[in-house]
This record gives sequence, structure tokens and C-alpha cells, in this order.
Amino acid sequence: MNKAVPLMIQGTHSDAGKSALVTALCRIFVQDGFRTAPYKSQNMALNSYITVDGKEIGRAQGVQAEAAGVAATTDMNPILIKPTGESQSQIVVHGKPYKNMQAGAYRKEFYEQGLQLIQESYSRLSNQFERIVIEGAGSPAEINLNDRELVNMRVAQIANSPVILVGDIEKGGVFASLVGTMQLLSPQDRKRVIGVIINKFRGDVSLLKPGLTWFEEYTGVPVLGVVPYMNDLMIEAEDSVVLSQYTSKKDASKEIDIAVIRYPMISNFTDIDPFFEEPDCHVRFVKNAEELGEPDLVILPGSKNTIEDMMFLNDKGLTNRILHLSQMDKSIVGICGGYQMLGNVIEDQYGIESSHTQIEGLGLIPMRTSMTHKKLTVLSKGKAVFGEENIPVSGYEIHMGESLYEKTYNPFIHLADRKEGAITDDRKIIGTYFHGIFHNDYFREVLLNEIRDHKGLDPIHNRASFAQKKEEGFDLLAKVVRENIQLDRIHKMMIKFQEKGTDN
Repeated sequence: MNKAVPLMIQGTHSDAGKSALVTALCRIFVQDGFRTAPYKSQNMALNSYITVDGKEIGRAQGVQAEAAGVAATTDMNPILIKPTGESQSQIVVHGKPYKNMQAGAYRKEFYEQGLQLIQESYSRLSNQFERIVIEGAGSPAEINLNDRELVNMRVAQIANSPVILVGDIEKGGVFASLVGTMQLLSPQDRKRVIGVIINKFRGDVSLLKPGLTWFEEYTGVPVLGVVPYMNDLMIEAEDSVVLSQYTSKKDASKEIDIAVIRYPMISNFTDIDPFFEEPDCHVRFVKNAEELGEPDLVILPGSKNTIEDMMFLNDKGLTNRILHLSQMDKSIVGICGGYQMLGNVIEDQYGIESSHTQIEGLGLIPMRTSMTHKKLTVLSKGKAVFGEENIPVSGYEIHMGESLYEKTYNPFIHLADRKEGAITDDRKIIGTYFHGIFHNDYFREVLLNEIRDHKGLDPIHNRASFAQKKEEGFDLLAKVVRENIQLDRIHKMMIKFQEKGTDN
């Protein structure tokens, strides 16, 4: 079997739109008849994805695999870095925790091992697929890091891949960032850049043409597309940098106000995505008691450092405010780390996440959580008990804590071999390790209709399928990108580069 033809997308900086463009190209290549896979050698993110064999990879690569219509594997993201605190991260290798490392130690001690992992994983993918769309990270012009980098031009060299450089025009200075990045690349790496794409453009593209002409004349590198800013696409975000676009203020035009606590180590906040598609819901992310107000639903999302984020709740006055809201019969849902915060005590005797060994939780669930070295990563299915309803649900679990109940409680989800989570008799407090619980359409409908009933509002039935919205998002993203890049030219350049490499 012939090895896959690769294409790498690199950016001038983080959040230039690399992940979205890789997602689009995965769907486009599949639409055009190529068996396609995404690849990112090393991903630093707290939003993760569980593969069918219970392994953990970056969420972006899992979503890109969905866009490509293939099952995600750890070869698509062999190294995942999950920050746990200042300059320290958990290193996940092929979906399983390897060890916690400081940034300097990682660069010094892990480089050779990481390089081998990357070469092996890419080689396996290349033998299974016809096209591989590779995503870089940050910028390839980080000259202080390039001697031991494992995610940009080093990977392009391993894959013998051409590179398209992406610049984000929305933030301004796109030509300066593109030109500056090109000039800081080594001559050999510069030869890999077959063109650039300007991303997130708003307005009349004809007004941009003088700049495009200047850029091509100045650099000798073609502009292969100008992709418009796309709003309201149901494509999951990779990391918390995107949260800055969301307001903390209530939208009075929406009937249900949902407040998500944005603590420093927030993780897997894509759990919240389905609410953005609901016509009666407004979602806002809040950092302090003043912003919280009196929402109808408070969500405590996942956390990579539960004790530190619980301390954040205390420091920002959120603990007392959440407890006051619970007395007002407001709905409160905690997921994973947020679930642990709902309990009485969180312990970390072994320093797995935090240097603090113990902290009191919110005390809304009679539970004590102890951090353990064993990490559970699994896809799960069960039935959520919600009043008289027994609702089939599916999701995924990623946690290192073991939660034990200190007195009788109502389990929230019944699985084949165990019971999981907790729910109060009045259904106002729910805690669960199930990430993706809100992606279950009927459960989301029942939960929201209970809130509507509490507010004296009529129920809304047959809400839109989130999975269908997601597929429509992939197709729309692919359509917009296809219409605004020179796809035929890119494909010919990919083939030519594969034949000649940087000598062409």
C-alpha cells in the first residue's frame, strides 16, 4: 500500500484557526474520496477525548477524526500534555499517564523518547490512510524552542510534508505576522511552506487584494485562500483561549440563564456546547460572585486541579454564593472535578494534582474524594435516574479521584456493573463523572423542561439533535473552506512535494 500524502497546517500563533482548518480539510478530503486521518504529534490541552479502547487524546484530534469519519486512535495524538499547575503538566503517552513533569525537564529528558513515539505513530498512520492532515502548535518561529521542538517543522520533516501557514486577520497585523514567521524559519523549512491562508476575514475581500498581491511579490509565496470568519459553527474548541469570547452578562432575551464557573484549570468545557444550540438558553462563563448573579442553572465543569480550583471558588466568593443559590432551589450540576467540589472533602495525600493535601468542598453531596494514582478513562453507558424517568445516556469518564459516600445517597446513573454520581431528591443538585452528559438530547430536554416548569414556563419538546447539529457543522465548515481556498492547486502541490520534497 502506498504511504499517505500529507499536508501540514501551521499557524503564526495559537488560536489562528489551525484546528478548524484541519477539521475542514479532513472532511473535504473524505468527501473527495480519500481515506483520511488527522495527526498532531504533541498537544497541550485540557479538553480531551476518549478513544473506543479507553485511551485519552486531545479533543481536537478526536473531533477531527469524527469529521474524517474514522475511529480516533492514540496514533493521531501520541503525546498529550495536560497542565496541572505552574510550569508542571501531566504527560499522557499513547492515551495513558506517563508522569508529571516540569517544562524544563520535559524538554531535556523526554525529547528523544518523544521523537521516537512521533516517528512510530506517524509511520503507522501513513500505512493505513491515503491522506493525513497534520496540525502544528503555536508558531514554528519560536526560536528559543526550535532546537528541541516536537510539533511543528520537526514533524513536517518526519512526514516529508508541505506546510500551509495560517494567519488570523481578525486580531490585526496578519501580514506582519506571516512575513515575520517566514523570515524566522530556516531556509530549508521555508521551502516547505507552499502557501498561506488568511483566516477569520470579515468584509469585502476585494479590499484585501492589494495586500495579497504585495505579500506574494514580497515573499514569493502564494496566498492559497482567504477564509471568512465563521460564527456559530458547532465545532468543539481545543483549549480555554476561546472562552474569552463569551460574556459573563445575562441575556434577558433568553428564558434560561446558565452560568458556568470558569476556574483557572477548567477542563473539558465542551460538555457545555449543546446548550449553545438551545433556543431558550444563554450560556455565560463567570469568574467571581458578582458575575454569577442568580442563574437558573449553575454548572461546575471539569478541572485538572480540583483542590486549586476549589480554593479559587473560596477566594472569589463563589463558594458562599453557590451555597446561597442552592438554598434558593436553583439547579446545580457538577461534572468530574466539579462533581468532586460538590462533596464534603477533597484529599490529595500523594500530591497527584496539588501541593495542598486537603480542602473542604461545597458540602452539597455527602461524599469524600481522594486522589489516586490510578486514572480511569472509559466510554460509558447507563441510565440516568431523574424523578420517574430512567433515561439512557452515554458519555466518557476521565478522572483520578475515588469518591466514597459518607451516608445514604441517590445514585444518578445506573451502569451494568456499578452506580455512578449522585442526585438529590428534589433533583436540584446533580454530580457525575460522566463527561458528555448534556450531549444526550433527551436528558438535556428533561433537565431544561424541569427548569422551565420551575419558572412557570411551558415545556419545549423534541429539541434538535446535537449530534446532527455537529455533522451539519462539519459539512458547513468544509463547504465554506472549500469555496474560499484553491483546493485543486493545493492538491497538486501536495503530490508534487511528495515526489520532490524541499528540492522542488
